[in-house]
Amino acid sequence: MRRTLPPEPWSQAALWSRDVALFAATVALLAVLLARLSIVAPASALAAFGAAVALALVALLLVGAASVVIWRTGRRGVGSAVGGGMLALLTLAYPSYLAFEAVRLPVLSDISTDTANPPYFSLSRAAYEARKGFQPKGLPAKAREAQRPAYPDVEPIVVDLDADEAFALVLKTAKAVGWKVVDQRPPGGRTGEGHADFLDKTPIMGFDEDITIRLKPLPGQTRIDLRSASRYGRHDFGANAARIVAFAEELQTQLDAR
Repeated sequence: MRRTLPPEPWSQAALWSRDVALFAATVALLAVLLARLSIVAPASALAAFGAAVALALVALLLVGAASVVIWRTGRRGVGSAVGGGMLALLTLAYPSYLAFEAVRLPVLSDISTDTANPPYFSLSRAAYEARKGFQPKGLPAKAREAQRPAYPDVEPIVVDLDADEAFALVLKTAKAVGWKVVDQRPPGGRTGEGHADFLDKTPIMGFDEDITIRLKPLPGQTRIDLRSASRYGRHDFGANAARIVAFAEELQTQLDAR
């Protein structure tokens, strides 16, 4: 008489790893989407994203448990465990990069090309309304000392242009890199300095970041100082320095094309 062998039982840990990893990825995607669409507050989006990271870590632990069970008992679920592990790793890829940057870089969220006298953010009504009532805070001079060894490329920009030409170049460069103007004051007045404030967006969550630029006329030249500050968190993971360097490179490209 022909007998049918019962199918091998599934590893419950493997099935759970797949489901938890899928849920973690879904929560992460929803957090990013809702933040970019400004449907939820940044704090809520970050909390949801943090929960997704925690769930992805749980999924990896379940993958490890499933691997042990499958190896010892021969239970089914290899595909589910592998799929869950891959999905969890994809969810953790960007947070892992941020964790590496957090260890490598100093805890700063406000970077300036002039650490001794950083440009100030405009207090005008237009700037206040564009920032929706937010005003970036400054950093103590001692805290800014950590910036120099970490970001040696963040330096003042000096161009062989008069202040008015340099101001026009700054506005053109800001537009090229996608910054939104929230306030501007052309060079002039008692000091002859020019000033402009901008908003930028973080690449993943789309949070607002604040930038201000000061132009100081020199004999036959203009000095351009930038300051970029993050609104959320004590660590910017190098984003503000990268923003300033990217602006300087684009400005040089615009200058070469004149």
